[in-house]
Order: sequence, then structure tokens, then C-alpha cells
Amino acid sequence: MSTRKESQQPAIQVMERMFSLLDALAAHQDPVSLKELSERTGLHPSTAHRILNDLAIGRFVDRPEAGSYRLGMRLLELGNLVKARLDVRDAALAPMRELHKLTHQPVNLSVRQGDEIVYIERTYSERSGMQVVRAVGGRAPLHLTSVGKLFLAHDDPQRVRAYATRTGLSGHTRNSITDLPRLERELAQVRQSAIARDDEELELGVRCMAAGIFDDQGKLVAGLSISAPADRLEESWVGRVRSTAAQISAALGHRP
Repeated sequence: MSTRKESQQPAIQVMERMFSLLDALAAHQDPVSLKELSERTGLHPSTAHRILNDLAIGRFVDRPEAGSYRLGMRLLELGNLVKARLDVRDAALAPMRELHKLTHQPVNLSVRQGDEIVYIERTYSERSGMQVVRAVGGRAPLHLTSVGKLFLAHDDPQRVRAYATRTGLSGHTRNSITDLPRLERELAQVRQSAIARDDEELELGVRCMAAGIFDDQGKLVAGLSISAPADRLEESWVGRVRSTAAQISAALGHRP
């Protein structure tokens, strides 16, 4: 009977119990027994055991031996993702502002989430003469954006083909790349030059150029891009974009 009642509890209560167990585990460096976790959280041993089992399936909790628990590696993985995004934003803001002062065009910082990029920071002014369509938090397909192409260029060919299959390479403008062979040729150019471009592929009238930002492990964690009206994007900015991205990478501990 008690099991049925517990299963009918609202989800928020289950989450509160889960958080209390994680907090109890976080207070100890060594594995903690089910009995002690039950006592510290006030949960019935059977309830604590069930929740811990679910957490273990998701790798949020490890069981080094029967009847004892500790925080799992999945929490470290998620924490590192958050850390990378916070660190790259902090490291990028001042260099982005300097690049904006030089070009007077919007400068964007983006990261990859699945099959899209997400804009996490932007510096721009009304004098740029271009309507800013993509706000911070906005998303766009990888193959239609300069930063997205950077990330695809760092994938192996099988992953690129899988991306093309999943997304269908749908386009937004007449310039959009919508077939795999053309995308593969474009990505080869990106690998060769370490610069990616968007030639009015996401929005008509807007062109972009981007360079990659790397962490201390040499992993591509973000992209820095300049967006400008199609007739105002200057080729001379390529070096500035590269050097600014390298400056941010260095602040993250990257050594070429």
C-alpha cells in the first residue's frame, strides 16, 4: 500500500528527495551507506534506495560497493560543460568589445548544442546599420552559420553525414547549402583556412565570418563571429577575427 501512495506523490516531491540525497552525498568525500543517507535525509530506506538506483542509472550516483553510494561522474561532466560556457563568456567579453570598436559591426559568441548553435554573448551598437535579428539565447542550424560550420568541420565525415540525414539540410535563403557534397566541400575549406563563413545563408543581406575558440585541452568550445551587411563585410577583418579568437583561447589555457 505504501508503495502505491509513494508512486502517486507529485514529481516535485521526488525531486526534493533527490536533491536532499545529492546534498547528503556531497557532504562526504567517502562513500556513504544507505542507512546513513536515510538517517540524514529522513527518507525511508526503501524510498532512498529506489531514488538512488534511478540516479545510478543516470550516472549521477556511483555504487563502489553494495550498500554504499557517492556522487557520480555525470555530475562532473555537466559541471564541466557549465564551467566551459561561463569561462568562455568571461574571457571573451573584453576582446569582443575591442573587436567591435575596430569593425563597428556586431560581434557574436556562440556555442554548440546538438544540431544548433546558441548565441551566448553579443556586442553591437545601433550605428552598425544592420538590424540585429539573432538575440542572445537565439539558435540557428549548424550548416547555415559560420560558427556552426566550424563545429561541423571538427566532426568526422560520418558525423557530418549523420547530421545531414537528421536535419535534411533545410535552407533559409536561396544561398543556403542544402546538399551534402557542397557542404563537405565548404567544410574542407574551413579546415584549410581555420575561418568559416556565412554568405547570406541564414539571412539575406547578412554575411558572417568566424574563428574557433579552444580550451586548455585543445577542444573547440565556442566560435567568435562578425556579422555585417553583405556589402560591408571586409576581408581585412579575417586577421582580426583570428587573433581575437586566439586571445580568448589563450585566456582559457589553450596553447597552439
